[in-house]
Amino acid sequence: MLTLNTSDLSPMQLQNYLQYAIAPRPICFATTIDQAGNINLSPFSFFNMFSTNPPLCIFSPARRVRDNTTKHTLENVLEVKECVINIVNYPMVQQTSLASTEYAKGINEFDKAGFTMLPSDTIKPPRVAEAPVQLECIVKEVISLGEHPGAGNLVMAEIKVIHIKEEILDADGKIDQAKIDLVARLGGDWYCRVTPESLFKVAKPLTTLGIGVDALPKAVRNSMVLTGNDLGMLGNVEHLPTDEEIDAVRNSAAVKDILDATIGDVNNRERELHELSRTLLKEGKVAEALKIVLL
Repeated sequence: MLTLNTSDLSPMQLQNYLQYAIAPRPICFATTIDQAGNINLSPFSFFNMFSTNPPLCIFSPARRVRDNTTKHTLENVLEVKECVINIVNYPMVQQTSLASTEYAKGINEFDKAGFTMLPSDTIKPPRVAEAPVQLECIVKEVISLGEHPGAGNLVMAEIKVIHIKEEILDADGKIDQAKIDLVARLGGDWYCRVTPESLFKVAKPLTTLGIGVDALPKAVRNSMVLTGNDLGMLGNVEHLPTDEEIDAVRNSAAVKDILDATIGDVNNRERELHELSRTLLKEGKVAEALKIVLL
C-alpha cells in the first residue's frame, strides 16, 4: 500500500490524489452577481448538502493552486450574499465545463456557454433554465480556510426556493432518480453519469436492528465465495432463522441437487451452497440466501 504524508506533497500533488480518491462529487453550478450587476456562472465540485433544517448547502471556490488567486464567484458572494445552485445533468455537462473557463470579470458565462438566463423569484442572480433543479439561496456565511494556494472558502448557502422541472418527477410528484440523469466529477477530466443501468438500492437499517456480520458463523464470514457486500446484506437481517426454517430449505430443488451431488465432499458442498446463496442475494432474496449458508 502506498502511504503518503500530506506535508510531503505539493498542493498540485494533493489535489490530484484527493480528487481522484474522493469521488464522485456532485456539482454546484453557481450563479452569482456583484454589486455592479456583473453575472458569473461557474461549476464547483467541492459541494454537498449538509442540513435539511435549515436547508443548507456548502460549496467551496478554492484559491487557485497555480497562482493563489481567488475566483469571481467568491468575490461576488462577499459583495452580494445570494446565489443560485443549479444542478447539473448529462444534457448540459459539456456546456457546464465550458462555463468553468476563466473569462475576464464582466464576461457573462451564460453567453459563452450558451445557457439561458431565467429570472429568480426572490434573489438577484438568475437561474440556468436548462438545469433540472435550481435552488435560490441566501449566503449565510463565508469561511476562509487559509491564504495559501488551494485553500478553500466555504460558502454556506441556505436554500429558500426550489425549482424542479416536471419531466423529472414521478407520479407522486417526487424526483425520479432514473429520470434526472445526474453527472458528477471525478479526478482530472473524468466525470461519471448516473444512468438507470448504474443505479442500485441498498436497504437502510433505519428502523431495524441488523444482526451484524459478527453474528454469522465463522465459515460464512471466511467464505471464499461471499464478498463483503454479500456479508453486509446477510448481516442486515433482523434475526437468524430458526433451525426448522433452515432445515426446510433442504427440500428446495436447487439445494437438494447440491446436497445429493456432494455427499462426503464437505468443501465443494460449502462452496456450491455459498454460490447459490450469492445468486439469491443478487436477486434480493436475502432471507432465503441466509438459510442456505446456515445449512
